[in-house]
Amino acid sequence: MKNQLQTLSLIVFVFASTNLAAQEGPSDNNQIQSLFQTHSLNSGGYGAITNKFTYIDGHYANMVGVYGGWYVNHSFLLGISAAGLTNDIKVPFEYRAQPLDNLSYMYGQVGMMTEYVVASNRAVHVVFNLFTGAGFTFQYERDDWHNDNEFDFGGGNDEDWFFVAEPGVQVEVNLFKWMRFSPGISYRAVLNSNSRGLGDSKLSDISYNATLKFGKF
Repeated sequence: MKNQLQTLSLIVFVFASTNLAAQEGPSDNNQIQSLFQTHSLNSGGYGAITNKFTYIDGHYANMVGVYGGWYVNHSFLLGISAAGLTNDIKVPFEYRAQPLDNLSYMYGQVGMMTEYVVASNRAVHVVFNLFTGAGFTFQYERDDWHNDNEFDFGGGNDEDWFFVAEPGVQVEVNLFKWMRFSPGISYRAVLNSNSRGLGDSKLSDISYNATLKFGKF
């Protein structure tokens, strides 16, 4: 837990330092300032698919997500995001909502995604992002997909909703004008989880991710 807090603190510190440096650019003393000024905005937009490698309750968790939105002045994204667990994490017997069923955990999150891009036009640059929104868990009976390739999400049990904040940083590579590759790291902080066997500390953890972005940058 101490290492996780140190990682989160480092992400927040670097984000704040970079944002401050970007605002303290050279001033033009000859420029006339007024209360009402008009500025032209360069607008675009992009969508992203991401895969996260993380842990839930000490078990490896693979999460697939999508996000996208409005991209302003080649530096700021305002959008929405959704992600969910894809692999099988079994519910321990003592935490099963239905003791006689072989249940698995489902985890997902949906909410707002913001990104701040530093020197977007450079081939390699840094991106800071922040997800804030709702997370949820429930228990479900997962069929043996190795045999019949089916998942049964019906009859979910112990459904729980809570708050999630996930700050992160990426190293972004411009592969093409319309496509970027962004590996990175983030920290998922969960608050007010009441799920059986999944408190805040068991759902909060570091995530390593690989992201592809497509759009007008």
